[in-house]
Amino acid sequence: MRLLLVNHYAGSPAHGMEFRPYYLAREWVRAGHEVTIVAASHSHVRAVQPVVPGQPVEELIDGIRYRWLPTPHYAGNGVGRLRNILSFLRQLRADAWRLTRELRPEVVIASSTYPMDVWVAKRLARLARARLVYEVHDLWPLSLIELSGMSPRHPFALLCAKAEADAYRDADVVVSMLPCVHEHMAARGLDCAKLHIVPNGFAPEEWQGESAPLDAALAAHLDAERAAGRVVVGYAGSMGLPNALDVLLDAAAKLRDAPLSFVLVGNGHEAARLAGRVEAEGLANVRFFPPIPKAQIPTLLARFDIAYIGWQRTPIYRFGIAPNKLIDYLMAGRAVLHSVEAGNDPVAEAGAGLTVAPEDAEAVAQGLLTLATLAPDERAAMGARGRAFAMAHHAYPVLATRFIDALR
Repeated sequence: MRLLLVNHYAGSPAHGMEFRPYYLAREWVRAGHEVTIVAASHSHVRAVQPVVPGQPVEELIDGIRYRWLPTPHYAGNGVGRLRNILSFLRQLRADAWRLTRELRPEVVIASSTYPMDVWVAKRLARLARARLVYEVHDLWPLSLIELSGMSPRHPFALLCAKAEADAYRDADVVVSMLPCVHEHMAARGLDCAKLHIVPNGFAPEEWQGESAPLDAALAAHLDAERAAGRVVVGYAGSMGLPNALDVLLDAAAKLRDAPLSFVLVGNGHEAARLAGRVEAEGLANVRFFPPIPKAQIPTLLARFDIAYIGWQRTPIYRFGIAPNKLIDYLMAGRAVLHSVEAGNDPVAEAGAGLTVAPEDAEAVAQGLLTLATLAPDERAAMGARGRAFAMAHHAYPVLATRFIDALR
């Protein structure tokens, strides 16, 4: 098939996040499909922005045709980001006739985080007489309302709500990364016969062979902690409020005298504050390290004894969770301490560790002690179950096939 995927924030290995559009498209190309991704030239989640001088630029990456539309730079979630979104949608709409005549897509996929791209994708699908697919990353505007405190009557929330309802009405297929959305979407007009669940995933080849060595300082610290007989509790990823790292530090304070070492690797809005808290409270059992290249992640995770992932207690998670970080933990074969209350729990499903209540430092501390006192081979068995679960349900070759099957 010929597929046109619209994702404002699409990235690649050379550009950084978002990775999902690239990995799905690469598998589709390998299966013989033709894929074009249309994305914005500037995205807040991308590590490296493509060079787009003022006119759309096309680039071939691993057989995938990328079309970058020039959009203004922005920072944060204010007016600048809205201007960036509107610029992208306006250009895509203006380019719709030429794009559909040239590419002749049989499937048009609206896959940006925000739902308003479905309006332009519908026009593209109509011009091309193609099937329209709406892919859901997050439930907008509900995520904005429940996580960010936006009023349901805010103009942007109303705009998102209109686009969401239109998407459920007009799309031929709806693909959701979140697994427990049926009731929510049905209440907003979706015929759930059109709904298919395709979660986040990983690229198997990135977990084969030797991975890149760690930075010397990080490797030396992990070696020293292991030599001292401590169990290493690790976290690798973004450091923001949704990641519940204050709860982990509260647990570390309760475990000052236990033979546990806490290693946090990453960056984010909360990183400086969290590091300052560790220093102020004298948490000698906690160390922070800066983010590392993606190629080093398997090496890092293999050095953890227990991997931590936590969430805030918020109603939005009743629709399910789909974190890339957790999939990495499972693929690394680590025993996982999962602090969550959600509609799904991959750790419990896989038998890959222990799940405790969110925002409960005592529960996290006791959970870590429980895992730490297990024999290493018991934790290894948990990790092996997690890896098998990830291979069966989250490998991108599997997910790409599921996505194409949904279209058929």
